[in-house]
Amino acid sequence: MGIRPVDKATVNAYDKGMESLQSPGAVIPDGPVKDKAGTMTGRAVGRRPAQPPQPRGLRRGSLTPALIVKESLRLLDSDTGFSLPKLGRALGADPTAVYRHFPSKDDLVLAIADALIEEATAGVSLQDCWVDTLAESARRLRRTYLAHPAAAALSACRTTQRPAEMRIVNVIIGAVRAAGFEGAEAAVVYRSVGDFALFWSGGEASFWALDEKAQQTDRAAWTRAYLVASEDEFPHIFAVRDELAKVADDDIFETILSLVLAGLIRRAPRPCDCGSHE
Repeated sequence: MGIRPVDKATVNAYDKGMESLQSPGAVIPDGPVKDKAGTMTGRAVGRRPAQPPQPRGLRRGSLTPALIVKESLRLLDSDTGFSLPKLGRALGADPTAVYRHFPSKDDLVLAIADALIEEATAGVSLQDCWVDTLAESARRLRRTYLAHPAAAALSACRTTQRPAEMRIVNVIIGAVRAAGFEGAEAAVVYRSVGDFALFWSGGEASFWALDEKAQQTDRAAWTRAYLVASEDEFPHIFAVRDELAKVADDDIFETILSLVLAGLIRRAPRPCDCGSHE
């Protein structure tokens, strides 16, 4: 939903994903596990069981862009790995048939990116309260990206210029204008809000797209290096060392989202109509 700088983890995840389009043996891990309440947890990533094989031998003319994107997402979500040969087998078609619908691998990546945005934002519209509109769109994007971490890591930093992206951009700009921002200021505020949601959720998805060993190493840092930090050398880390490992991903996201929205509320020329966010 806008061109933005990306961090090293996201770049690496994108490069890995592009390589997987060509590699027949690449395996991309699945997204985060949930507890019984459905909340994303900080445990190591789980894997979905392999999906049953799809029907072979599509009728001539039955291969569509939508079907290609759907199967691409299914492969990216699975533990079987993603490559053009595997995509061709899943579709029951020669892998080169994909190029009749997507001139390049990058076009397929953009279509996958727009499919994720469509899944995240289907039914989203301007609410009476512009704050609620911005909060809902950000939370829904994050939920979708965490459900499809490999695909999100591959595509979150892209600007698709496709229907789903255009629709949600229009909704978010509508919310920004409802807050009283206009002209150049409205454009900057929109880009800031939209890029925050994409960058944050895409970065989080990139972590979940790492292999399990890398995830466990990163998680363990809070109970190893930081827990035993020297009070003399790192007094501020030492003061909260026992709490650092307890911080949940959901709490991090909701805190930064609340800070973003609080800043907008203070700066907005027009308060929200509901009056509950003053």
